[in-house]
Amino acid sequence: MPELEGSLDGAGLRVCVVVARWNGFVTEKLLEGAVSCLRERGLHHEDVTVARVPGAFEVPTAAKWAAESGRFDAVVCLGAVIRGETAHFEYVAGGATEGIRQVAQETGVPVIFGVLTVDSVEQAMARAGGKDGHKGEEAAQAAIEMANLRRLISGS
Repeated sequence: MPELEGSLDGAGLRVCVVVARWNGFVTEKLLEGAVSCLRERGLHHEDVTVARVPGAFEVPTAAKWAAESGRFDAVVCLGAVIRGETAHFEYVAGGATEGIRQVAQETGVPVIFGVLTVDSVEQAMARAGGKDGHKGEEAAQAAIEMANLRRLISGS
């Protein structure tokens, strides 16, 4: 039985990283980890484009533009939604999640979910290079793997 698995070699890939400015003290750390990972995995400086948006709710729109442009093999979506005292968290987190999923399914381009949805600043920092790992790096690795798997499946 044939098995396909995308490699973590990013050479020759082009990736757009869409990052929210809201909660920038977290999202900048996610971005640093993602870009560093992409570069370590073989992408050149000119192969990585960063698109900044106001907040996590706007990430799916920019991700769709990037995916539909034909310029990128994958899109990494980064943001941080931290729970507050209102229902705002549910609307923003849910909208970002559903929007990113929809872009991936509609375009067929790997669109990776790297939006933190957490209860506290401490949880966000723990996931942005702290004790719980680095979700920016993980999202970048997933983008490379999925872009390479897409190439394998499509035969290109």
